[in-house]
Amino acid sequence: MKYPSLVLLVILFSCKGQNPEASKHQYTNALIKETSPYLLQHAHNPVNWNAWNEKTLAKAKTKNKLMLISVGYAACHWCHVMEHESFEDSLVAQVMNKNFINVKVDREERPDVDQVYMNAVQLMTGSGGWPLNVIALPDGRPVWGGTYFPKDQWTNILEQLSKKYNETPQELIAFAEKLEQGIKQLDIVEINSDAPVFETSFIASAVKQWSKQFDNTHGGMNRAPKFMMPNNYHFLLRYAYQNNDKKVMDFVNLTLTKMAYGGVYDHVGGGFSRYSTDAKWHVPHFEKMLYDNGQLVSLYADAYLLTKNQLYKTVITETLDYIEKEMTHTNGSFYSSLDADSKTPEGALEEGAYYVWTKKDLKLLLEHDYDLFSEYYNVNTYGSWEHGNYVLIRKDDDEKTLKKYNISRQQLTQKKQHWKLLLNKARDERAKPRLDDKTLTSWNALMLKGYVDAYKALNNDTYLKAANKNANFIIEHQLRKDGGLNHNYKNGKSSINGYLEDYAATIDAFIALYEVSLDTKWLNTAHNLANYTFAHFFDDNSQLFFFTSNEDSALVTRSIEYRDNVIPGSNSILAKSLFKLSHYFDDTRYAKTAMAMLNNVKPEMTQYPSGYSNWFDLMLNYTNPYYEVAIVGTDAKQKISELNKIYIPNKLIAGSSIENNNLPLLKNRFNPDETLVYVCVNKACKLPVSNINDAIKLINK
Repeated sequence: MKYPSLVLLVILFSCKGQNPEASKHQYTNALIKETSPYLLQHAHNPVNWNAWNEKTLAKAKTKNKLMLISVGYAACHWCHVMEHESFEDSLVAQVMNKNFINVKVDREERPDVDQVYMNAVQLMTGSGGWPLNVIALPDGRPVWGGTYFPKDQWTNILEQLSKKYNETPQELIAFAEKLEQGIKQLDIVEINSDAPVFETSFIASAVKQWSKQFDNTHGGMNRAPKFMMPNNYHFLLRYAYQNNDKKVMDFVNLTLTKMAYGGVYDHVGGGFSRYSTDAKWHVPHFEKMLYDNGQLVSLYADAYLLTKNQLYKTVITETLDYIEKEMTHTNGSFYSSLDADSKTPEGALEEGAYYVWTKKDLKLLLEHDYDLFSEYYNVNTYGSWEHGNYVLIRKDDDEKTLKKYNISRQQLTQKKQHWKLLLNKARDERAKPRLDDKTLTSWNALMLKGYVDAYKALNNDTYLKAANKNANFIIEHQLRKDGGLNHNYKNGKSSINGYLEDYAATIDAFIALYEVSLDTKWLNTAHNLANYTFAHFFDDNSQLFFFTSNEDSALVTRSIEYRDNVIPGSNSILAKSLFKLSHYFDDTRYAKTAMAMLNNVKPEMTQYPSGYSNWFDLMLNYTNPYYEVAIVGTDAKQKISELNKIYIPNKLIAGSSIENNNLPLLKNRFNPDETLVYVCVNKACKLPVSNINDAIKLINK
């Protein structure tokens, strides 16, 4: 939906203004007082930047000036480009400072602000992205927006808008009123009066429609750029497994293999970049985000459980090695991202400079192994990027290399390890990408869940220790005395009232941690946090949850985030957890809410299935038997480890190795002489068994 107006026509077709004459200009940049790495990147611009806060909003109203709201994040390449071209330019800054209250927003710290203005830009232009630049009335209502603009175009747009506001402000106000209504309409979810009926045929039909977009050559969707979208493949993996759909299963494995082969995966240092700019997963947008890597570890861990594919195991271990080395604080928290840009030997910031290689560099490093290396990682026309640089990418499996070079698998493995040591040592001499060292609760919870899932798949105690350490960090630093969570942590200070994403991701991660540790602290904390969301986020009209707390300052609209994207919508994550918690605590309100949430979203789900994959995953809990597995006895943890070696997506685990446990699934089931496994569906249990294999047979029936 778009809203054409005279404003847009003026901007698009009348941008003929001239750059202002140079003059001396005093500026006051307030960002120097901030802790966000992104805001600090702009702290020395000649722009009178302000942070988003009540004082800034009041200033705009008092001075009756338009607000220029620029949103980005520390690892964003095009944000850096626009900063260099425009925000570091004193002539551009003069135009901005004269006519606007300029506001810089870190979208990762303030996803609520980003969401409102992103919705506005998508309504106006049909697309969005970062940097996100919006002009708003003094009361915050947007009247114009877009993403990246070259310097001259940017200056001309600002002059035209300023002139429009000074001469005919009513036209902008009228447009703002229309746009405000459009923004509010976006997140309206109406009560579905139909009875909640969830059937496999409904899901199958959506997958069939979705499959028309599959790229059956390179994996992923048949388009570029390509985002990893781990939740899409989590759902498709489960759907294919539970419905014996070989075609979908083959597609998921193709996608996971091609992503792991691609340049979007760092073959030297481990971990994934944010997305691929091309169809074959070759050239990434080089920033590395914590949320991608946390979710991808979980995805590859589940895929490894099902397939025992050694490639998937390598991805898990190398990615977590990267997280430990580059993204982990000594207190157990995780940093947010690594920048796309880093300095060249000449000192210029350049996208991908830290990661790419020239033939000359590789020949010097690898010597007699260069030919084998260059074929394995395609240092050729297939792997060429630009300016004589290569992004390492695999094209074939190991079998082809073993045959062509007549070497054993062990020899190839040793060579790859040696190559990585050499290249890592060489990269350590380069200038590293800038680190965004703030800690976000929601993203930390995604990474925490990744560590738990990796532990289940590989039974590596190091992963469980890292998960516990991070969970304790959240408890000690982000959980407030009133039971709420804070969103941000930096320099020893916890700040920003938590958003629904913080609660949803933390609840999900704590439930997962309980299922491997049997420490009821995590399950009880998840339960308490869920109760907090009902008190402060629940919307009676839609039966969904607002993104912001009822204690937060009002924005243009109080949005409801329910569509799944690169991170699943906070409502879909929470709905899945409420489903589980309803089983753990025999809570009918949780059960009814999860079902109502799914039912109210259901009418939209077939329109764009990839945007609702986490909801489809929840729907599978209703279309297939869902197992409550209770393991009680002194050997409970050992048996849970055995059970977790098997891919069983339609289950939850409750367990205890002590007698006094009052969880409904465990009450009065402890036997000091024998550890028993109860397999139940909707509180109806089979006779207990003592052998995990027998329990698995009951589930497979």
